[in-house]
Amino acid sequence: MPDEDVLQLIRSQTLAIIQQVTAQPKPSYELDGQRVSWSEYLGRLTAVVEWCDTQLARKTPCERRSRGTT
Repeated sequence: MPDEDVLQLIRSQTLAIIQQVTAQPKPSYELDGQRVSWSEYLGRLTAVVEWCDTQLARKTPCERRSRGTT
């Protein structure tokens, strides 16, 4: 599987998780000294999507316009 396909898959799966988390928001809580922060989790998921976007943009060929003169 090419890298671009893997990045697209990671991005789409992460977006699906973000949709689930935001559709049914939960409060942050602490249990046995361990803190669960849904807003931090959402922030990490968003960072994954941004990272995928950056990696995909790097793999996309860029166009450069030039004009020759004689």
